[in-house]
Amino acid sequence: MTSPTTDRAEYALLADLQPVVGENLDRHLAVAKDWFPHEYVPWSQGRDFEGPLNGEAWVPEEAKLSEVARTSLVVNLLTEDNLPGYHFAIAQFGQDGAWGTWVNRWTAEEARHGTALRDYLLVTRTVDPRALELARMAHMTGGYQRPDGFSALHAIAYAAFQELATRISHRNTGLHSEDPVCDGLLARIAADENLHMLFYRNLVAAAFEIAPDTAMRAVADVVIGFEMPGSTIKDFGRKSAQIAMAGIYDLRLHHDDVVQPILRQLRVFERTGFGAQGERAREELAAFVGRLDSQATAFSDRREAILAGRARRELAA
Repeated sequence: MTSPTTDRAEYALLADLQPVVGENLDRHLAVAKDWFPHEYVPWSQGRDFEGPLNGEAWVPEEAKLSEVARTSLVVNLLTEDNLPGYHFAIAQFGQDGAWGTWVNRWTAEEARHGTALRDYLLVTRTVDPRALELARMAHMTGGYQRPDGFSALHAIAYAAFQELATRISHRNTGLHSEDPVCDGLLARIAADENLHMLFYRNLVAAAFEIAPDTAMRAVADVVIGFEMPGSTIKDFGRKSAQIAMAGIYDLRLHHDDVVQPILRQLRVFERTGFGAQGERAREELAAFVGRLDSQATAFSDRREAILAGRARRELAA
């Protein structure tokens, strides 16, 4: 596994992880189940759109899901659309051996998600198809860039947290949609994301045994600087705030259901054997997680107050 962007220490760590990659690739292939996007799409609801086929123009009244459910679905889809950039980002760390096989398998599995989501949205006429295509073009044209200084281990650690975050976002979007078809599709996608999270998390755990200080620094950097890969979507801040207000994905979920479970599984606050660099990184991480917990509580309290105020105004109207 070689790459001109990876230094000598990275070569050594990646080489040491290859047996673990192979073991987890075999485990993944043994438990992953093939599924077919076309089986999750209600094709009988579809009809032609305006254009060369002289179909019917989309109108907002056709959107049967709530606004926030539609927003979350589109954000999730546009995030999946940038798959070529994600593939390139991790394939740069090597395309040989078990890692190369995993990168291609992961990409193939992730590609199903975008296919299924787009087919569902278009067939059910849930969103404006022209606006969706323009958003896809804009987001993909912007591409995806790894943050500066992200090593292979940073990328692996980031993927562990991001895959779990994406699983929760998909699952809660399905539940919020109140559409059994949408819920079933997103539950299927979420199952994939969970298996991907396990793969990457197991690699991070192995890295702690091989190079504890390096692993601790990577995990701390990832958690402290975490952003969802769709953060470059136009108006992402407004959209993510809407999604958070609905409880689909917010700071409390991020702290309680993403950050803390992975840190517990990795035993980052229980391990011994760190040097000065690892201990410093662990202290930074602990301080950040404490602040994140406080921010999550403040957001939840603020949301409850806002929702209570809305309820009172509706009763008075």
